[in-house]
Amino acid sequence: MASAELHRRSTGARVAVTGASGFLGSALASRLGREGVEIIRVRRAASVFPPDIAWDPRSGVLPVESFEGIDAVVHLAGEPIARRWTDARKRAILDSRVQSTSLLGRALATLREPPRVLLSGSAIGFYGDRGADELDESSAPGSDFLAHTAVAWEAATEPARAAGIRVVLLRTGIVLGAGGGALQKLLPLFRVGLGGRIGTGRQWMSWISLTDWLAAVRMLLRVGDVDGPVNLVAPNPVPNLVFARTLARVLGRPALTRVPAWAVELALGEMGRATLLASQRVHPRRLMNFGFEFGCPTLEQALRSELAAGR
Repeated sequence: MASAELHRRSTGARVAVTGASGFLGSALASRLGREGVEIIRVRRAASVFPPDIAWDPRSGVLPVESFEGIDAVVHLAGEPIARRWTDARKRAILDSRVQSTSLLGRALATLREPPRVLLSGSAIGFYGDRGADELDESSAPGSDFLAHTAVAWEAATEPARAAGIRVVLLRTGIVLGAGGGALQKLLPLFRVGLGGRIGTGRQWMSWISLTDWLAAVRMLLRVGDVDGPVNLVAPNPVPNLVFARTLARVLGRPALTRVPAWAVELALGEMGRATLLASQRVHPRRLMNFGFEFGCPTLEQALRSELAAGR
Protein backbone atom coordinates (compact mmCIF):
# COMPACT_ATOMS: atom_id res chain seq x y z
CA MET A 1 0.00 0.00 0.00
CA ALA A 2 2.90 2.36 0.84
CA SER A 3 3.99 3.57 -2.58
CA ALA A 4 0.63 3.26 -4.30
CA GLU A 5 -1.77 5.06 -1.99
CA LEU A 6 -3.12 7.29 -4.74
CA HIS A 7 -2.13 5.28 -7.82
CA ARG A 8 -5.55 3.72 -8.26
CA ARG A 9 -6.48 5.25 -11.58
CA SER A 10 -8.58 2.23 -12.56
CA THR A 11 -10.94 2.78 -9.63
CA GLY A 12 -10.27 6.50 -9.23
CA ALA A 13 -8.59 8.18 -6.27
CA ARG A 14 -10.68 10.74 -4.37
CA VAL A 15 -9.03 13.67 -2.58
CA ALA A 16 -10.81 16.31 -0.51
CA VAL A 17 -9.20 19.75 -0.45
CA THR A 18 -10.01 22.62 1.90
CA GLY A 19 -8.86 26.08 0.85
CA ALA A 20 -9.22 24.98 -2.77
CA SER A 21 -9.96 28.52 -3.95
CA GLY A 22 -6.64 29.87 -2.66
CA PHE A 23 -3.31 30.16 -4.44
CA LEU A 24 -1.95 26.78 -3.35
CA GLY A 25 -5.25 24.92 -3.10
CA SER A 26 -6.42 25.86 -6.59
CA ALA A 27 -3.05 24.93 -8.11
CA LEU A 28 -3.10 21.57 -6.32
CA ALA A 29 -6.68 20.77 -7.28
CA SER A 30 -5.92 21.60 -10.90
CA ARG A 31 -2.77 19.47 -10.98
CA LEU A 32 -4.34 16.42 -9.31
CA GLY A 33 -7.41 16.73 -11.50
CA ARG A 34 -5.24 16.55 -14.63
CA GLU A 35 -3.77 13.32 -13.27
CA GLY A 36 -7.18 11.65 -13.03
CA VAL A 37 -7.84 12.27 -9.33
CA GLU A 38 -11.39 13.18 -8.34
CA ILE A 39 -11.24 16.44 -6.36
CA ILE A 40 -13.83 17.12 -3.67
CA ARG A 41 -13.68 20.77 -2.69
CA VAL A 42 -14.61 21.53 0.92
CA ARG A 43 -16.15 24.99 0.76
CA ARG A 44 -17.50 27.61 3.12
CA ALA A 45 -20.65 28.25 1.14
CA ALA A 46 -24.39 28.21 1.76
CA SER A 47 -24.87 25.53 -0.88
CA VAL A 48 -22.59 23.40 -3.02
CA PHE A 49 -23.14 20.76 -5.65
CA PRO A 50 -21.96 17.18 -5.07
CA PRO A 51 -19.35 15.88 -4.77
CA ASP A 52 -18.20 19.12 -3.12
CA ILE A 53 -18.80 19.51 0.62
CA ALA A 54 -20.10 22.57 2.50
CA TRP A 55 -18.71 23.31 5.95
CA ASP A 56 -18.59 26.12 8.50
CA PRO A 57 -15.72 25.63 10.97
CA ARG A 58 -16.74 28.61 13.10
CA SER A 59 -20.12 27.03 13.74
CA GLY A 60 -18.78 23.48 13.95
CA VAL A 61 -20.76 22.40 10.87
CA LEU A 62 -19.27 19.54 8.88
CA PRO A 63 -21.24 16.69 7.22
CA VAL A 64 -19.03 13.88 8.45
CA GLU A 65 -20.67 11.21 6.30
CA SER A 66 -19.56 13.03 3.16
CA PHE A 67 -15.97 12.02 3.91
CA GLU A 68 -16.65 8.27 3.92
CA GLY A 69 -14.55 6.55 1.27
CA ILE A 70 -12.33 9.53 0.51
CA ASP A 71 -8.70 8.45 0.01
CA ALA A 72 -6.95 11.58 1.26
CA VAL A 73 -7.61 15.04 2.67
CA VAL A 74 -5.43 18.09 2.04
CA HIS A 75 -6.31 20.82 4.53
CA LEU A 76 -5.11 24.28 3.43
CA ALA A 77 -7.86 26.57 4.74
CA GLY A 78 -7.04 29.58 6.90
CA GLU A 79 -7.45 33.35 7.06
CA PRO A 80 -4.82 35.33 5.12
CA ILE A 81 -1.89 36.58 7.19
CA ALA A 82 -0.62 39.41 4.97
CA ARG A 83 -2.71 42.22 6.44
CA ARG A 84 -1.93 44.57 9.31
CA TRP A 85 -2.73 42.76 12.54
CA THR A 86 -5.17 43.95 15.15
CA ASP A 87 -6.13 41.84 18.17
CA ALA A 88 -9.27 40.78 16.31
CA ARG A 89 -7.27 39.95 13.20
CA LYS A 90 -4.83 37.80 15.15
CA ARG A 91 -7.70 35.94 16.78
CA ALA A 92 -9.22 35.28 13.34
CA ILE A 93 -5.89 33.98 12.01
CA LEU A 94 -5.48 31.61 14.95
CA ASP A 95 -9.10 30.46 15.17
CA SER A 96 -9.47 29.86 11.43
CA ARG A 97 -6.60 27.39 11.57
CA VAL A 98 -7.13 25.70 14.91
CA GLN A 99 -10.93 25.44 14.82
CA SER A 100 -11.05 24.12 11.26
CA THR A 101 -8.25 21.60 11.84
CA SER A 102 -9.74 20.39 15.11
CA LEU A 103 -13.20 20.00 13.54
CA LEU A 104 -11.79 18.12 10.57
CA GLY A 105 -9.51 15.88 12.63
CA ARG A 106 -12.26 14.89 15.07
CA ALA A 107 -14.67 14.20 12.21
CA LEU A 108 -12.24 12.01 10.27
CA ALA A 109 -11.50 10.02 13.43
CA THR A 110 -15.15 8.88 13.62
CA LEU A 111 -15.39 7.44 10.09
CA ARG A 112 -15.86 3.74 9.39
CA GLU A 113 -13.64 4.13 6.32
CA PRO A 114 -11.35 7.08 7.07
CA PRO A 115 -8.88 8.54 4.57
CA ARG A 116 -5.44 6.97 4.53
CA VAL A 117 -3.75 10.33 4.93
CA LEU A 118 -4.38 13.88 6.11
CA LEU A 119 -1.98 16.50 4.79
CA SER A 120 -2.52 19.48 7.05
CA GLY A 121 -1.24 22.95 6.36
CA SER A 122 1.35 24.55 8.59
CA ALA A 123 4.18 27.02 7.99
CA ILE A 124 7.83 27.65 8.70
CA GLY A 125 6.53 30.42 10.94
CA PHE A 126 6.62 27.54 13.45
CA TYR A 127 10.32 28.33 13.99
CA GLY A 128 9.94 32.05 14.69
CA ASP A 129 12.61 34.66 13.93
CA ARG A 130 15.88 32.73 14.28
CA GLY A 131 18.53 34.82 12.54
CA ALA A 132 21.12 32.71 10.72
CA ASP A 133 20.43 29.51 12.70
CA GLU A 134 20.06 26.50 10.42
CA LEU A 135 16.68 24.92 11.11
CA ASP A 136 15.13 21.57 10.25
CA GLU A 137 12.12 19.58 11.43
CA SER A 138 13.82 18.73 14.73
CA SER A 139 14.26 22.41 15.66
CA ALA A 140 12.25 23.85 18.53
CA PRO A 141 9.37 26.24 17.88
CA GLY A 142 9.75 29.98 18.19
CA SER A 143 8.02 32.25 20.66
CA ASP A 144 6.18 34.84 18.55
CA PHE A 145 2.55 34.92 17.42
CA LEU A 146 3.07 32.95 14.19
CA ALA A 147 5.05 30.29 16.04
CA HIS A 148 2.34 29.92 18.70
CA THR A 149 -0.26 29.73 15.94
CA ALA A 150 1.63 27.01 14.07
CA VAL A 151 2.13 24.95 17.25
CA ALA A 152 -1.60 25.05 18.04
CA TRP A 153 -2.49 24.44 14.38
CA GLU A 154 -0.38 21.30 14.23
CA ALA A 155 -1.59 20.03 17.62
CA ALA A 156 -5.19 20.22 16.40
CA THR A 157 -4.53 17.25 14.07
CA GLU A 158 -4.02 14.91 17.05
CA PRO A 159 -7.50 13.25 16.93
CA ALA A 160 -6.84 12.11 13.37
CA ARG A 161 -3.38 10.79 14.22
CA ALA A 162 -4.70 8.98 17.30
CA ALA A 163 -7.32 7.29 15.11
CA GLY A 164 -4.58 5.77 12.95
CA ILE A 165 -4.72 8.22 10.05
CA ARG A 166 -1.31 9.13 8.63
CA VAL A 167 -0.90 12.85 9.32
CA VAL A 168 1.68 15.00 7.52
CA LEU A 169 2.25 18.60 8.64
CA LEU A 170 3.12 20.80 5.67
CA ARG A 171 5.52 23.43 7.04
CA THR A 172 5.46 25.59 3.94
CA GLY A 173 7.88 28.40 3.21
CA ILE A 174 7.54 31.25 0.69
CA VAL A 175 5.98 29.67 -2.40
CA LEU A 176 7.09 31.30 -5.65
CA GLY A 177 4.53 31.22 -8.43
CA ALA A 178 3.53 33.97 -10.85
CA GLY A 179 -0.17 33.43 -10.17
CA GLY A 180 -0.22 34.37 -6.50
CA GLY A 181 1.54 34.57 -3.17
CA ALA A 182 4.60 36.72 -2.51
CA LEU A 183 5.81 36.84 -6.11
CA GLN A 184 2.54 38.26 -7.39
CA LYS A 185 2.87 41.14 -4.91
CA LEU A 186 6.53 41.80 -5.72
CA LEU A 187 6.45 41.64 -9.52
CA PRO A 188 4.75 44.99 -10.21
CA LEU A 189 7.37 46.88 -8.19
CA PHE A 190 10.37 44.97 -9.54
CA ARG A 191 9.17 45.24 -13.14
CA VAL A 192 9.29 49.05 -12.98
CA GLY A 193 12.65 49.10 -11.22
CA LEU A 194 11.34 49.90 -7.74
CA GLY A 195 12.31 46.61 -6.10
CA GLY A 196 15.07 46.14 -3.58
CA ARG A 197 16.04 44.88 -0.18
CA ILE A 198 13.89 45.19 2.91
CA GLY A 199 15.51 46.38 6.13
CA THR A 200 19.12 45.25 6.34
CA GLY A 201 18.54 42.61 3.67
CA ARG A 202 20.35 40.09 5.87
CA GLN A 203 17.22 38.21 6.95
CA TRP A 204 17.04 34.70 5.49
CA MET A 205 14.20 33.77 3.14
CA SER A 206 13.26 30.10 2.81
CA TRP A 207 11.40 29.64 -0.45
CA ILE A 208 10.16 26.92 -2.81
CA SER A 209 8.90 27.06 -6.39
CA LEU A 210 5.21 26.34 -6.87
CA THR A 211 6.14 23.46 -9.19
CA ASP A 212 8.29 21.83 -6.50
CA TRP A 213 5.67 22.48 -3.81
CA LEU A 214 3.09 20.65 -5.92
CA ALA A 215 5.48 17.78 -6.61
CA ALA A 216 6.34 17.46 -2.92
CA VAL A 217 2.68 17.38 -1.87
CA ARG A 218 1.94 14.74 -4.48
CA MET A 219 4.84 12.65 -3.16
CA LEU A 220 3.61 13.03 0.43
CA LEU A 221 0.16 11.87 -0.62
CA ARG A 222 1.58 8.74 -2.18
CA VAL A 223 4.44 7.64 0.07
CA GLY A 224 2.83 5.79 2.95
CA ASP A 225 5.70 5.83 5.45
CA VAL A 226 5.98 9.64 5.77
CA ASP A 227 4.26 11.36 8.66
CA GLY A 228 4.78 14.28 11.02
CA PRO A 229 6.31 17.65 10.07
CA VAL A 230 7.91 18.16 6.67
CA ASN A 231 9.56 21.44 5.64
CA LEU A 232 8.38 22.41 2.16
CA VAL A 233 11.28 24.66 1.21
CA ALA A 234 14.07 24.48 -1.35
CA PRO A 235 17.57 23.44 -0.18
CA ASN A 236 19.07 26.88 -0.88
CA PRO A 237 17.55 29.67 1.23
CA VAL A 238 18.96 33.15 0.58
CA PRO A 239 19.22 36.48 2.40
CA ASN A 240 16.65 39.06 1.38
CA LEU A 241 19.29 41.15 -0.40
CA VAL A 242 20.22 38.18 -2.61
CA PHE A 243 16.56 37.48 -3.27
CA ALA A 244 15.97 41.07 -4.40
CA ARG A 245 19.05 41.16 -6.63
CA THR A 246 18.20 37.79 -8.21
CA LEU A 247 14.62 38.74 -8.98
CA ALA A 248 15.76 42.06 -10.46
CA ARG A 249 18.39 40.32 -12.62
CA VAL A 250 15.86 37.79 -13.92
CA LEU A 251 13.56 40.68 -14.87
CA GLY A 252 16.39 42.75 -16.33
CA ARG A 253 15.83 45.60 -13.89
CA PRO A 254 17.92 47.31 -11.19
CA ALA A 255 17.38 46.59 -7.49
CA LEU A 256 18.41 49.91 -6.00
CA THR A 257 15.47 50.63 -3.72
CA ARG A 258 15.70 49.98 0.01
CA VAL A 259 12.68 49.79 2.28
CA PRO A 260 13.94 50.68 5.78
CA ALA A 261 12.82 48.57 8.71
CA TRP A 262 11.16 51.55 10.38
CA ALA A 263 8.94 52.05 7.32
CA VAL A 264 7.86 48.40 7.40
CA GLU A 265 7.02 48.67 11.08
CA LEU A 266 5.19 51.96 10.60
CA ALA A 267 3.09 50.63 7.73
CA LEU A 268 2.51 47.04 8.85
CA GLY A 269 3.36 46.85 12.55
CA GLU A 270 3.76 43.41 14.09
CA MET A 271 2.79 41.66 10.86
CA GLY A 272 5.65 43.34 9.00
CA ARG A 273 8.18 42.41 11.68
CA ALA A 274 7.01 38.79 11.73
CA THR A 275 6.97 38.29 7.97
CA LEU A 276 9.13 40.77 6.03
CA LEU A 277 11.82 41.36 8.65
CA ALA A 278 11.98 37.95 10.34
CA SER A 279 14.80 35.57 9.42
CA GLN A 280 14.29 31.83 8.89
CA ARG A 281 17.00 29.65 7.38
CA VAL A 282 15.13 26.39 6.96
CA HIS A 283 16.40 23.12 5.46
CA PRO A 284 14.16 20.46 3.83
CA ARG A 285 15.89 17.60 5.66
CA ARG A 286 13.01 15.13 5.62
CA LEU A 287 12.07 15.75 1.99
CA MET A 288 15.65 15.08 0.95
CA ASN A 289 15.92 12.02 3.19
CA PHE A 290 12.88 10.58 1.43
CA GLY A 291 14.57 11.07 -1.93
CA PHE A 292 12.65 14.07 -3.21
CA GLU A 293 14.38 15.68 -6.19
CA PHE A 294 13.92 19.42 -6.61
CA GLY A 295 13.28 20.61 -10.14
CA CYS A 296 14.34 24.13 -9.12
CA PRO A 297 16.90 23.90 -6.31
CA THR A 298 18.28 27.44 -6.83
CA LEU A 299 16.41 30.72 -6.66
CA GLU A 300 17.28 31.85 -10.17
CA GLN A 301 16.10 28.54 -11.62
CA ALA A 302 12.84 28.83 -9.70
CA LEU A 303 12.15 32.42 -10.73
CA ARG A 304 12.92 31.83 -14.41
CA SER A 305 10.83 28.66 -14.47
CA GLU A 306 7.80 30.09 -12.68
CA LEU A 307 7.80 33.36 -14.58
CA ALA A 308 7.99 31.47 -17.87
CA ALA A 309 5.11 29.23 -16.80
CA GLY A 310 3.02 32.25 -15.81
CA ARG A 311 3.18 33.94 -19.21
